Amino acid sequence: MFIEVLCVALALLIVASALPGRYRRYRFLIGAAGWFFFAMHWALQPVHYIEINDYINVVLVLAVAVFCLIIAHAMLRNYMHYEDVENTLLTITTAAALGGLFYYPFAEIELLNTFLISASANQVVYILHLFNIPAELIGWNQIELNGHHVRIILACTAIESIAIFIGLIFCVRASAKRTLIAFTASIPVIYLLNLVRNVFVVVATGYDWFGEHTFRIADHVWVLDSFDIAHNYIAKLGSGIALFVIAYVVMQSLPELLDVIDRVVRLLRAYVKGEGGT
Repeated sequence: MFIEVLCVALALLIVASALPGRYRRYRFLIGAAGWFFFAMHWALQPVHYIEINDYINVVLVLAVAVFCLIIAHAMLRNYMHYEDVENTLLTITTAAALGGLFYYPFAEIELLNTFLISASANQVVYILHLFNIPAELIGWNQIELNGHHVRIILACTAIESIAIFIGLIFCVRASAKRTLIAFTASIPVIYLLNLVRNVFVVVATGYDWFGEHTFRIADHVWVLDSFDIAHNYIAKLGSGIALFVIAYVVMQSLPELLDVIDRVVRLLRAYVKGEGGT
């Protein structure tokens, strides 16, 4: 069911982005449907993250689902009558379509998925060996250090963040020079920092840097080990800070993005204040 909903959402967003300007009203109607199905896709994700005790991502994907529903409603309103946020809605729809076109082939096509994960795992082991850390690659996507195993999955390749920045960079019209600067300051940097992140998680897990901690709230017991602390908390915080800095640099190169973000923020504020339906 997940893949079917996703394919429908992505197809609708691509059509809404690609239709000529003379079909403006249909672009908004199709885009509204695309964002609605995209919201459904994200709303289905918490089940997976709850199973692996990654509650930060549970909150994040639910927030994304709400955001998609707001954009869907705003686009439906634009289908019926013009609003000042019209161009912004089409721009973020194009960003979502471009990001999705880049990301989801790696997520859903096994050959590409395996290649990317395997390449990332091999690069992490190579870096560890440069520092004389005796990690070993077990199979094609598991790294072993001191008897502890860390499995590299698609989320460990930074492909989601890369796809987001590709969508943002190429959804606005800018000179080739400024676009290239924004691309260079984001995509390679994200990939390299993600390798550092993976190295940190493997070393912290392998050498048990943070130990094991048990928390009890009412009848619920949570056990956090070094992997949980390194991966789900420290690495996520570090990634968030790094992405914030990278986004700042990108927006310095592409100030057009600032206008888009400002309009989106104003749109979200209107919905929070209960003015979204007026």
